[in-house]
Amino acid sequence: ETKEESGIKVEKVEILGVKIDNLTMEEALDKVEEFMIDEKRHYIVTPNPLFLVEARKDREFKNILNSADMAIADGIGLIFASWLLGRPIKEKITGVDLMEKICRLAAQKNWPVFLVGGGNGVAEKAAKNLKNKYPGCRAQLLGNSSFSFRQRFNEELLLNFPEELPLSSILFVALGPVKQEKWINENLDKMPWVKIAMGVGGAFDFLAGRIKRPPKVFQRLGLEWLWRLALQPWRIKRIFKSVFMFPWLVIKDTILSKTK
Repeated sequence: ETKEESGIKVEKVEILGVKIDNLTMEEALDKVEEFMIDEKRHYIVTPNPLFLVEARKDREFKNILNSADMAIADGIGLIFASWLLGRPIKEKITGVDLMEKICRLAAQKNWPVFLVGGGNGVAEKAAKNLKNKYPGCRAQLLGNSSFSFRQRFNEELLLNFPEELPLSSILFVALGPVKQEKWINENLDKMPWVKIAMGVGGAFDFLAGRIKRPPKVFQRLGLEWLWRLALQPWRIKRIFKSVFMFPWLVIKDTILSKTK
């Protein structure tokens, strides 16, 4: 299946009922540039194995993922699943890598960037590090560091904004998987100055230096989950769904589809 987006036909690879864009990082960034100059507003999702397991039982979440303007393959598990299905996805694109490259591009293009969520000063630190790393990056906090998904969208979220809201902004939302995608879906229409919104999960923690990213060898071998488990053992339930439940569901669906 292909879907025409911003004038470009993008192949979609369906895994457990969720459609993933078959893109390289370079192609994803090209699409971001197109999104910023067209007349529409867009949101990007970063499906990983946990997302697909959750989407299986949450129809609203599944519909949000499948309605997104871009859905990247955030996880080696999706790459392996695409191979098993005979429709290999070109490249794993992690949410934190895409966010950082978008910020680098935003610095070059003078696009305003806003961060919401994270908590405990993490977003402020992430914004500061982005501005230091990419001179010209206009990254700043939206709302305050205590903002959480439990709050309903209201005017208080705009208190830290300049008097004139910058148009064509990019918004990164870190409120945790599922919650952040639903928050974007509910509130994007209330933020006409946002051109692109993207849920980024724990990306702020990495960009703020609060959590170290896995060594390259872990990333190449698809063992990021083992690194995260060592640093954050409380994530074991999420990791079980990603590392054990997800491949089982993919294998089961593949076997069932071949017996029909």
